[in-house]
Amino acid sequence: MQENGVDVSGLTADVEKLEEEGKTAMLMAVDGKPAAIIGVADTIKESSKEAINRLKEMGLEVWMLTGDNRRTAEAIARQVGVEKVLAEVLPEDKAKQVEKLRGQGKVVGMVGDGINDAPALVTADVGFAIGTGTDVAIEAADITLIRGDLRGVAAAIRLSRATIKNIKQNLFWALVYNTVGIPVAALGLLNPVIAGAAMAFSSVSVVANALRLRRFKAGLA
Repeated sequence: MQENGVDVSGLTADVEKLEEEGKTAMLMAVDGKPAAIIGVADTIKESSKEAINRLKEMGLEVWMLTGDNRRTAEAIARQVGVEKVLAEVLPEDKAKQVEKLRGQGKVVGMVGDGINDAPALVTADVGFAIGTGTDVAIEAADITLIRGDLRGVAAAIRLSRATIKNIKQNLFWALVYNTVGIPVAALGLLNPVIAGAAMAFSSVSVVANALRLRRFKAGLA
């Protein structure tokens, strides 16, 4: 508007009011005079606030990284319970912001669905792409949330933690079997039949423990 010589100073208060409500304000002029303010807002999914709460309950920091102006970004952040906001970030700077957080010693998981998010998804330790987003974002991410539900982020993290825990349990029991069995076998005190049965039981117990993950419920509903 300034470049075209349109004086919109009288609309500043209305623009700020719309932005504080989480809307992006657009100005329209006719014949060089301001004619209208159009407020546009993204609809926040009902599950988004719940997803943020779940991530916080897991001890994770949640940041909003957006190109929107600060007032709009902070208004939306308040609605979903996000306290840390990085606003007015240019598309090419999103990856730099992720790298900056990693430089502070944080393990960063980036969630995005657009072409502009792809560099940041690659830069993050783990990239989460929304399945309903662009193909570029999906290709760049490590994990794709098929349902497009942000609660899937918490579910994926819970499942990964359960998997790591399961792996450690299996390694522990395998180490116990071998630590006890090998010296006894080396001393000739272990009957071959019993040794074979013990080895089979070791393999079965490890597989059975791993199969428990099939019953894992991360909770999307």
